[in-house]
Amino acid sequence: MRLLVVEDSRPLGEGLATVLRGAGYAVDVVHDGVSADAVLSTQSFDLVVLDLTLPQMDGLEVLRRLRARKNRTLVLILTARGALDERVRGLDLGADDYMTKPFDVPELEARVRMLLRRQAGLRQAGIEIGEVRFDTVSRTLTARGETITLPARELAVFETLLLRSGSVVPKQAIIESLADFDEDLSENAVETYVSRLRRRIAPYGLAIRVARGLGYYLTAGEGG
Repeated sequence: MRLLVVEDSRPLGEGLATVLRGAGYAVDVVHDGVSADAVLSTQSFDLVVLDLTLPQMDGLEVLRRLRARKNRTLVLILTARGALDERVRGLDLGADDYMTKPFDVPELEARVRMLLRRQAGLRQAGIEIGEVRFDTVSRTLTARGETITLPARELAVFETLLLRSGSVVPKQAIIESLADFDEDLSENAVETYVSRLRRRIAPYGLAIRVARGLGYYLTAGEGG
């Protein structure tokens, strides 16, 4: 999952990015409204964490332009502007959620998970495939009563494949779910993450299969 943080405070923006990357998301950060509008016009994200008080262009205008382009990317407003009329205007313009500063990091992480789960159409708290259960709230995997611990990037690959279960996921989609602005992630790197993940989940009856020339898909069974 690829996220964009739009925050004029550089320390806060980088702090948010660190927290969200630690949760396994690919995160980019911009610090003004014009940059946010430009990036959202040309690149794809799963969710935007959007401040409202931004230099060059107000966050509400960024949101208005995003929705005017018929772009339904999830938007979580995170701002110190907590007056009722501000919240109403933000939601009316198409924000999916609204949080005020100061905020608790665990609540922010929970709201991000909730929005992404809702976007994927997952009403249940967990998804089962083979012997493995993925908790969509805590983003943890369990099997046979044990927790399967995955490094953040392998977890992101697994989640990307699982949430598109039944479809072949192109390598480029996996790259976009892992890489941020400052990283040039190659197809070879994706193959490495997939290979490592394949070995970790094989003992639990899961396989990552290759659709040659197209991408990967997750299935219960042997081989791959």
